[in-house]
Amino acid sequence: MKSFLTDSVFLGVVVSLLTYEFGLWFKKKVKIAIFNPLLISVIAVMVFLVVFHIDYADYQEGAKYISYLLTPATVCLAVPLYEQFELLRKNLKAVIAGIISGVFTSMTCILVLALLFRFDHQQYVTLLPKSITTAIGMGVSEELGGYVTITVAVIIITGIFGYITADAVLKLFHIEEPIAKGIAIGSASHAVGTAKAMELGEIEGAMSSLSIAVSGILTVVAAMVYANLL
Repeated sequence: MKSFLTDSVFLGVVVSLLTYEFGLWFKKKVKIAIFNPLLISVIAVMVFLVVFHIDYADYQEGAKYISYLLTPATVCLAVPLYEQFELLRKNLKAVIAGIISGVFTSMTCILVLALLFRFDHQQYVTLLPKSITTAIGMGVSEELGGYVTITVAVIIITGIFGYITADAVLKLFHIEEPIAKGIAIGSASHAVGTAKAMELGEIEGAMSSLSIAVSGILTVVAAMVYANLL
């Protein structure tokens, strides 16, 4: 059985898709935010690999093909933004200010925590791109000399955490403006958080989609500066 599974070129793709579909089904059944489909999928894949004694490298050989879809999937988020373009034009200054604040708040928090926990430079730069989409974050981490695999894991955890806590945080700080909600979620928790923003409404989803792209670009530039601070 192990030989059959490890020799299959598309093992990673099939396992990833099936576990994610299971996550979607389970989320609809329980209707609790903490049971995010992506989180359930990650756990299910880990269990599968352990039970069948399959090396991660064998799984990744097939799963890597899904990664090729990350960039086009991110670009497709421009569609809801296009539909709300007039709203963006009217609130452009506030939107840009919100995204910039989100990016620099995220990176400053990483710097402070790195100093408190005495991270070395490589550990520090690994965490800098935590709040941007994986497609961009991997490149930033590699360029700065970080641990790319850990960066990917941190980005996923950040997104899932944002998805789970978005409603509670918005209520805690009494944020009711749809544009503010979208900017906050998108700049803090990238594409996974944007899924939550789209559940909240079209405006929230559009603004969150914009935040992903702009935050990614700003982080590429800002990370180069912040990397030299530690």
